[in-house]
Amino acid sequence: MKLKKVNSLLIVLLSLAILIAGCGKAKEETSDSDSASDSKTEKAEKTEKADEADKAEEDAAVNLNDKTLDEIIAAAKEEGDIQSVGMPDNWANWGNAWQALNDEYGITHTDLDMSSSEELQIFKTEGKNGTKDIGDVGQAFGAQVIEEDLVQGYKTSYWDNVPDWAKGEDGKWMMAYTGSTTFLVNTDLVDEVPKSWEDIRNGDYKVSIGDISGATAQAGIIASNFAFGGTLDNLDPGFEFWTEMGEAGRINTIDITQQNFETGEVAVGVIWSFNAVAYKNNIEQYKMEHTIPTDGAILSGYASIINKYAPHPNAAALAREYFFSDEGQANLAAAGAIPTRTDVEIPQEIQDATFQQSEYANAIPMEDTEAYTAACEAAVERWNEEITPLIIQ
Repeated sequence: MKLKKVNSLLIVLLSLAILIAGCGKAKEETSDSDSASDSKTEKAEKTEKADEADKAEEDAAVNLNDKTLDEIIAAAKEEGDIQSVGMPDNWANWGNAWQALNDEYGITHTDLDMSSSEELQIFKTEGKNGTKDIGDVGQAFGAQVIEEDLVQGYKTSYWDNVPDWAKGEDGKWMMAYTGSTTFLVNTDLVDEVPKSWEDIRNGDYKVSIGDISGATAQAGIIASNFAFGGTLDNLDPGFEFWTEMGEAGRINTIDITQQNFETGEVAVGVIWSFNAVAYKNNIEQYKMEHTIPTDGAILSGYASIINKYAPHPNAAALAREYFFSDEGQANLAAAGAIPTRTDVEIPQEIQDATFQQSEYANAIPMEDTEAYTAACEAAVERWNEEITPLIIQ
C-alpha cells in the first residue's frame, strides 16, 4: 500500500516537472516569436524608408529632356507652383516673367533673394529634401553646379539658337541673357557723372561694387582690370587701381541694392545694366543716371539652374522655356539685358528706353567661361588678401 502511494506520488511529481518544463519552453517560444515579429516590423520599416529614398532619387532623376513641351506644360500646371532663389521681381524684369507664367498657366511663385553662392549652398544643404526649384547664378558658377551634382538639365526648345558658351552640358545651366558693366550714379550727390574708370580714378566720391563673394562685384573687378590694360590672366592693373582707391578711403562697403541707392548711402555703384535700368526707373528720391564705361566693361550673364531635387521640376522647366521665348527675351531686354538667343533682335523701342546697342560696342563678352571663372576666383582671393585690410583699417 505504501509502495503504491510512493509510486503514485512519483508519477504526480514527474508529471508536474514535465508540465513546468513545457510551460518554460512555451514561454521561450513565445518570446522568440515576439522577437521575430519585432525584427520583421523593424525590417519592414527600414525597407519602406529605403523605398521612399529610392523613389526620391528616381523622381529627381527624371530626365526633363525626354519630355515633350506639352507634357511639361501639363505637369507644370498640375504642380501649380514654383519656388525660386535669387530671382526677385526687380532683377532683370523677373517680376514680369513670373506674372506671365501665372497668367498663362496659373503657376504661383515665391522667391527667396540671395547671392549665387548662397543659392548653391541651399541646394546642397537641403539635398533630397529640397524646397527650391530654380535659381539664377553668375556665369562663373556654371562649372560648380555640375561638378557638385546640384542640378538637373533642361535644354528648352531654343537650344540650337543659344551659343555654346552660354549653356552647360544637357542644359544643366543656361544663360538667357547677359548684361554689361554699368555705373549707376546719384547726380544729386555727384557733380561729374563718370563715363569711364579713369573718370572714377580722378573723382573724389566713394564707389561701391557690393559683396566680393557675389558675381556682380567680381565682374566689376574684371571690368576695371580691362580698363587699365589687364587680362583674365593678369589682374595686376585692376588691383593697382583698387589698392589706390582703398588707400584713399574711396571704397564704399555698403551693398549695391536698390534700397541703399534710395537712401543715398550709395552715390556711385558698379552694377549690371539690367539692374541699373530697373533701379533708375524705381528710385524717386534722387535723380539717377546710368552709363556704360567706355574704357572697361564686360558682358556676362546669369544662368538659370534647376535643382536636382526640385519639388516642382516641370514648373521650373517651363519657366526656363519662357525665359528663352521671344516674349521672355524681349522682357529681359526691356530691363537693359542682352538676349543670348542668336536669332532675336532687340526692338528699337526697347533700346530707346534702355541702352542703344552702340553703347555695348566696347564691352568684352566673357565667352571663355573657364578662364572667366578662374579670373573671378583669383579676384576674390586677392581682394580678401590685398584690399580688405585697407578697407577695415
